Amino acid sequence: MAGEARGRGRGQRGRSETGRGRSRGRGAGSSSVSSSARARAAAGGTRESGRRHDTARAEPGARRGERAGARGSLDPRDELRRLAGSSGDRLYTRLQRAAVALERDHEREALRILRPLRDDIPGAACVRELLGLALYRCGYYQAAAKELEELHRLTGSLDQHPVLMDCYRAQGRWRRVSTLWGELRRGSTRPEIAVEGRIVAAGALSDRDRLDDAVELLRRADRPKSSPAEHDLRLWYALADLEERSGNLPHARTLFDRIAAADPGFADAAERRTGL
Repeated sequence: MAGEARGRGRGQRGRSETGRGRSRGRGAGSSSVSSSARARAAAGGTRESGRRHDTARAEPGARRGERAGARGSLDPRDELRRLAGSSGDRLYTRLQRAAVALERDHEREALRILRPLRDDIPGAACVRELLGLALYRCGYYQAAAKELEELHRLTGSLDQHPVLMDCYRAQGRWRRVSTLWGELRRGSTRPEIAVEGRIVAAGALSDRDRLDDAVELLRRADRPKSSPAEHDLRLWYALADLEERSGNLPHARTLFDRIAAADPGFADAAERRTGL
């Protein structure tokens, strides 16, 4: 379909640098559209893990405005009521159906619901966000980028910048990846979003055979922690992968050991450590 050609970026390998798979893009918590949900991109090496992060959620996130001057913090239902008046509740029901479909990995069904919604209410950020994530998960990176760029224009949110970066990475648009990483690095106050963007930025460097630069970018954020969060584990996995590829096996072993100690079931970290 026009404008939705699949990306052919160099990053499309079989195994992820994050250990979780291609990002589903994070939106909400469960399959209902919740105003407390956070629109997060679990974008680690996203496309390189073969599938999606199994911790990601499909809902449109309602937590926006994370940086000064960001616009829009409406609950999706309230946003649709404001834009569509008496039709808002009916449109919200359709949005919920799309969120459930995406949560169940029925991306095509979600697209069938979301495209008409977008056309009916082009100013609805919650629709743009969920449509962008659905397109991304289908591999329509150019079209996904268009929706997520519009989301950023409408809300000022940086929440989906890692997914947006990965869309441009798939297209080989390195300058745009770098620009978005700069925006995220300067503006995000949430460490999980910044880490996910950092991993995508490092992946874009490795795609261009700049392994030393990619390793250095991740090393800057590498800190041993007694109680690591999941995004810490993804950072360690991404760095371990790059260290192994760079030939620095002792550090790769240390990182895989660190991951296995914190979460023995995290991806294939224990298996990869054994193989080094």
